[in-house]
Amino acid sequence: MMTFTIIIYVLVTLWASASALLYGARPTKTLSWILVILILPFLGALIYYLFGVNRRKFKFFTLKHTIKRRLYNQKYNESHEEDFPADCLNEKCAKLARLVKQNASLLPHEGNEVVLLKDGQETFDKIFERLRKAEHFIHMQYYILEEGELMDELYKILKDRVDNGVEVRIIYDSLGSFSFRKDRRERFRDMGAKVFPILPIRFGNLLYTLNYRNHRKIIIIDGHEGFTGGVNISDKYIKPISDLGIWEDYHVYLKGPVVNGLHRIFIKDYHFAHEEEEALLLKEKYLPEIDKFGKRTVQIASSGPDSNQPAIMQQYLMMINLAKKSIHIVNPYFIPGTAILQGLKMAALTGVEIKLLVPKDSDSFLAKYSMYAYFQELLAVGIKIYLRKDFSHSKVIIVDDEIVSIGSGNFDQRSFRHNFEVNAIIYDMEIAKEVSDDFQKISQDIFPLDYETFKARGVRQRIVEGFAKICSPLL
Repeated sequence: MMTFTIIIYVLVTLWASASALLYGARPTKTLSWILVILILPFLGALIYYLFGVNRRKFKFFTLKHTIKRRLYNQKYNESHEEDFPADCLNEKCAKLARLVKQNASLLPHEGNEVVLLKDGQETFDKIFERLRKAEHFIHMQYYILEEGELMDELYKILKDRVDNGVEVRIIYDSLGSFSFRKDRRERFRDMGAKVFPILPIRFGNLLYTLNYRNHRKIIIIDGHEGFTGGVNISDKYIKPISDLGIWEDYHVYLKGPVVNGLHRIFIKDYHFAHEEEEALLLKEKYLPEIDKFGKRTVQIASSGPDSNQPAIMQQYLMMINLAKKSIHIVNPYFIPGTAILQGLKMAALTGVEIKLLVPKDSDSFLAKYSMYAYFQELLAVGIKIYLRKDFSHSKVIIVDDEIVSIGSGNFDQRSFRHNFEVNAIIYDMEIAKEVSDDFQKISQDIFPLDYETFKARGVRQRIVEGFAKICSPLL
């Protein structure tokens, strides 16, 4: 029996290691998976099979998910409809906008109203206010839909709108919203809303969808108003229901032509969650001509496993490379990888002021120490790192007080390569300055990490960081 077990172990280990070598996307990630496979007999191979196999390399996954979504992009490409509006952007902003347009097929739009929503209470007050005024349709997409006070209020508002003839469509990530089970989902369907999971976790497709999640947060109201950012439908944003206290987060309200681009992302995801008539939601009723409501220029960036390029990573890297004076980053999972890390170090060494604001504690032990593992390199080149005591879930980057990105994309490989993400890029000095001022206000009461003090941290923490760093490409 022992001999048989050893033979099986050797075969399983060889298969998993060979698969990692043949199909690995990046050398560091491949090495990390091989270490996991070798260190954890059988369990490591199982974890690799569930989360590490690069299923995009296999024909059936490509045909089913990637090519189908890419063909959809080619057929309903926003950027086919008009020329790039270069006159509304300076040279720096136009360079970023062209990159995003090439990756996401979404254009920058002038004439938008932008309202910054700086915490959960402010966000949901605005969301509920606008939902109550919906006249034609409400489209919602969330990574997490969680039972609680916010969900109860949302249900009441949506039921009232449905009773008044408003169409309601909701899609959600089936893993992130795991607690949003059938009986809770059915009460929304019973009211008349169309509710569907994205990438549902089922026996037949579990191995091909579990590692690819939809992390987007989008609301569209009547085609000309929208919300996006980092806030989920969860009471943790309005009251302390965990050890981390109330979660802080940035969200943004948009009104104007850019909502068309945000809506197209929802429509594509909705089509693949529920194959309603393909062109139904692309009719003028849902994508109307939108008047200008304000003076802000905004562009939507999106990426996912179906993207030809790691678009969110490239967006962040381009913003870093364009910086002349300052880069301010707020993110709860700052695990940058080689390209972003080198970009930041190069910027710092050329005199760009770089400040990083991250939470001292995290909802993930591995993510926390993976972040810490990068700090010494960053501090060594003069980057200032501030550890805030509250838990900030915001995903924000501000460049030169001129461009600001607010959205769902983290600075980690999961957001860069595995998750469907969306960011709003605002090309506006007033908005960027407002976000930057908030950053400065929070960080002014925090002493930045001292390089020499951090360098002298204990061996135990260094070992934990080293282990976490090895595992960071797997996050």
